[in-house]
Amino acid sequence: MADTMGHTASTTHNNNRVALGIFLLALAPQMFEFLWSFGTIAGLATGRGPGTVLIGHGAALIGALGSFGGEAKKALAPEVLLALIYSYPLFAVAVATLFVKIKSPQDYIGGVVLMALALFALWASSDLQGMHGFSFGAGTAPRMFGVLMLLLAAAIAVTGLVSEGPILGHYAWRGPLFVSLAIVFFALSIRSLGLVVTAFASFMIASVGTEEFKLVEALIVGACLTVGCAILFPYILGLPMPMFPRFLIQ
Repeated sequence: MADTMGHTASTTHNNNRVALGIFLLALAPQMFEFLWSFGTIAGLATGRGPGTVLIGHGAALIGALGSFGGEAKKALAPEVLLALIYSYPLFAVAVATLFVKIKSPQDYIGGVVLMALALFALWASSDLQGMHGFSFGAGTAPRMFGVLMLLLAAAIAVTGLVSEGPILGHYAWRGPLFVSLAIVFFALSIRSLGLVVTAFASFMIASVGTEEFKLVEALIVGACLTVGCAILFPYILGLPMPMFPRFLIQ
């Protein structure tokens, strides 16, 4: 009996941790934009300030439920669509996690993360043509792949509930984290900081993702790659990319 009670308590504790992780995952885009908005104070990023971001997403999360049966989705603000398409479904999964027995944590959590990616893709492409009804357009393929990925991810998550499987193993988070941060930084900073600064900073961020990181070598390779990018993109490929930070040009 003691073992059964202990096992039940441990399972409940693990479910609480998993549910909390899914809840934070549901708010990840909002939290990222909020943290990124602090860069606007120092002029390192463009976009809305922290107060505007916090109020906008807070109001969207509270008032998004009132949008059901109201305006057409294409007329809703991006923050409201984000809550409806991405955050609320994951909130529902987080609540459901508290009441289920997870037999294969690795499959269940992996499936939920893939569901989050699919939902985010559906939100990001929701304003493209071909995303509504049977019309074809730029959004047709993202919709098809997003829905297919969502269904497969849900199947993986259900597998983690009905069949025994491995526990969640240790994940090599350092590489994917810093590479993802570098990609996001490049996408958000290229217009304000220019190609030279953004390319060099992005490479330095990505290089931290390896345990073999050496500062001097990273600086040398980063400088060489930056020079290559500065020649390749604007001159060889003819892409209209700003070379230097906006405040220096002005």
